[in-house]
Amino acid sequence: MAQRLVRARRTLRREQVRFEVPTGDDLRARLPAVLEVIYLIFNEGYAVTSGREWMRPQLCRDSLRLGRILVGLIPRVVEVHGLVALMETQASRERAQTGPDGAPILLGDQNRALWDPLLIRRGLAALHRAGALVESAGPYAPQAAIAACHARARTLDETDWTRIAALYGELGRLTPSPVIALNRAVAIARATGWEAGLATVDGLADDPTMRDYPAYHAARGDLLAHLGRYDEARQTLSRASALTRNDAERAALAARIADLTAVPKGAPIGSPTRPG
Repeated sequence: MAQRLVRARRTLRREQVRFEVPTGDDLRARLPAVLEVIYLIFNEGYAVTSGREWMRPQLCRDSLRLGRILVGLIPRVVEVHGLVALMETQASRERAQTGPDGAPILLGDQNRALWDPLLIRRGLAALHRAGALVESAGPYAPQAAIAACHARARTLDETDWTRIAALYGELGRLTPSPVIALNRAVAIARATGWEAGLATVDGLADDPTMRDYPAYHAARGDLLAHLGRYDEARQTLSRASALTRNDAERAALAARIADLTAVPKGAPIGSPTRPG
């Protein structure tokens, strides 16, 4: 990769290629790919796919820097502000997401006093700017609005889960995806009850994407545990643990499985899935 970068720089110098921000049709054609790459970089930092780490904060910071640069270059596009709003708000939780030993701390157990208020304010301001523009939003602005619901809530129970479920519904209409449907199901469970959430999750069981998706089995196991169906919950969480490629997530799931034997029926159980 280093050699490729060196060759690319030489080519740019030799051909005297100038940097220009595209406009018109060129901008509309190329911008979605740029936003997607920035988002993927951020997401890999925020929710590491594999390895020992729970987060890679430097990737989050690098993608935030790129997003802020993009806002300066293209200030009149809804989705640019939407993506930056999403990243700012999500990144605000960095200090609360791991303990001193690096072990993950899930959303319901986080000390929200550790959430960065400056990043939250920046995220909410970027979301406001996105809302002030007249063009239609794409997938990033609704995700930013979901993150804002979490940021405004003082506790997990005070979160506007009904609003989050509605936003996931809107997001699903823009970009249909079983993963979005799964997140909506979890929000429905919080908003209207565990049975309703489990029924919605079970409605996704036949989707091939869900079969080997750790978050699906983790979410389903969490809902089963809330309903007091502990044997099924342990089996389902074990399935999630076997599928994940992230060591920290596997440890978190193992801890949840071990806790289930001591939890009385109906007691609240923190979600073993990654924070949304």
